[in-house]
Amino acid sequence: MWQQLFNYCERGLNPGFWAEPLNAVSNAAFMIAAVLALMSWQRHRYDLAGVPRRGGAELSLIALVAIIGTGSFLFHTYATRWAVIADVVPITIFMIVYLGYVLRRFVHLGWIVTLASVALFMLALREADMLRCGPGPCLNGSVGYLPALAVLFGIGSWLGLKGHPAAAWVLGAGLVFAASLTFRTLDRSICPQTALFSGRVLGTHFIWHMLNATLLWMLLQAAIRHGRRG
Repeated sequence: MWQQLFNYCERGLNPGFWAEPLNAVSNAAFMIAAVLALMSWQRHRYDLAGVPRRGGAELSLIALVAIIGTGSFLFHTYATRWAVIADVVPITIFMIVYLGYVLRRFVHLGWIVTLASVALFMLALREADMLRCGPGPCLNGSVGYLPALAVLFGIGSWLGLKGHPAAAWVLGAGLVFAASLTFRTLDRSICPQTALFSGRVLGTHFIWHMLNATLLWMLLQAAIRHGRRG
C-alpha cells in the first residue's frame, strides 16, 4: 500500500511530497466549489414561506466534493497505492450518488428503476476501467470516465427536451467534463512540450482539477436550484 506511483507528468520520477505542486495545490478548486455551493445551499434552503426545500441530500453532495479535493490532494502529494484509494473512491461515490439523485429528483423514476439504472452505470464504469491499450489503461486512464460523460450528455439532452430548468447546468457540465478529460488524457503525451525554461515540466493534469471543480459546482447548482422533492 505504500508503494509509490509515478502516473503524472509533473511528478516524473520524483518521490517527494511536493513533487507535484500544481497538481496538489489545484485541488483547492474543489474546496472553493464546495464553499460556493454551500453558500448557495443556504440561500435556497427555504422558500418564500419559510418551508425547507433543500436538505441533507444536497448537503451530502457538497460534502463529497470537499472530500474529493482532500483525497486528490493526498494522492498528488503521497502518490502511494493507499492514496489512490483516497482519490478514486470519493469520485466514484459522487458519480453514483449524483446519478441516483438526478434520476429521482429530475427524471422522477421509481426506486426500483433508479437502482437498476445505477447498477448498470456501475457495471459500465467497471468495464471501462478494465480496458487496456497495450501495457496500460486506454487514454491515460481517462476511458474509465467515459460512461459518466455519456450519462451527462444523455440525461442533459433528455431534460432539455422536457424543458427542465436543470438541463442547461447538466449539459454545461458535460461540455466542461469533455474538455477536462482531454487535458487529463494529454498529460503524459505532451509532457515535454510543457517544460519551463528551468526544465521543470508542468503537464496538464492540474487543468483537469480546475475544470472538474467547475463541473462539480455546476452539478451542485443544478441540485440546489432545481432538485425539488416529489
